[in-house]
Amino acid sequence: MATSARPRRSVLYMPGANARALEKGRGLPADALILDLEDAVAPDAKALARQQVVEAVKAGGYGERELIVRINGLDSPWGHDDLTAVATCGADAILLPKVESAAMVHDLEMQMVGAGAPGEMAIMCMMETPLGMLRAAEVAAASKRLSCLVMGTSDLVKELQASHTDARLPVLTSLGLCLLAARAFGLSIVDGVHLDLDDDQGFAEACAQGRELGFDGKTLIHPKTIAKANEVFGPSAEEIGYSNKIIAAHAAAGKEGKGVVLVDGKLIENLHVENAKRLVALDAAIKALEAAAS
Repeated sequence: MATSARPRRSVLYMPGANARALEKGRGLPADALILDLEDAVAPDAKALARQQVVEAVKAGGYGERELIVRINGLDSPWGHDDLTAVATCGADAILLPKVESAAMVHDLEMQMVGAGAPGEMAIMCMMETPLGMLRAAEVAAASKRLSCLVMGTSDLVKELQASHTDARLPVLTSLGLCLLAARAFGLSIVDGVHLDLDDDQGFAEACAQGRELGFDGKTLIHPKTIAKANEVFGPSAEEIGYSNKIIAAHAAAGKEGKGVVLVDGKLIENLHVENAKRLVALDAAIKALEAAAS
């Protein structure tokens, strides 16, 4: 199944309790913002964060970038109030933490409907526990509202009793399971955060690895990392030029009744054309997003 062309190269977490950060987010070149009511907010600031996030989204000014609100778990003291407040605020999606089953998605969806959430409001799922990894396909198939899986690699490493390493070998199995599930059910999927903000080289390498694996983008914890994520996860000018060349050559061959064609000495089949069209559509969506922000 084809995934959406909506850009999610850079998905920046913004603490909901920090009004200044919420304001700054309006001018940042991230494709999407996760306005966080969960991990980034202390228990005594939950109500304030909820109010500030709802007011910020309703006030607008974020352009066409995707606005996602990460609520607290529905089994927490704050989750239900988060959901009720966020459902009609105008956010594009609700992000549910620590998803481990289809039943959790169904429960969220049922409560969203009860709270008056519009039909176009999407669900995103944090994948960050061993049980979540083992049930990734079940989660990915749970709802037509589901648009994206979000890797929570920090919690995952802790739960696995593993280590954060440069090559990320301890989490490759988990990343692969979630990627398979996302692509099998036509979902987008974004990689986990890079925790060391002083490690520019390591961050760039993690982005490159993520794109090689097939991720659509990366979740971020600081604005200074947006540009590199956008660069790595966005198609280059060379890729777009070659993609257009492939599309044109294949179309011309089709008119002559040929199913395959050689482009620059390489055999081009329909599968290559489908990927080329995906990249061209993504590039157009990125340009539209950037134009709306300018």
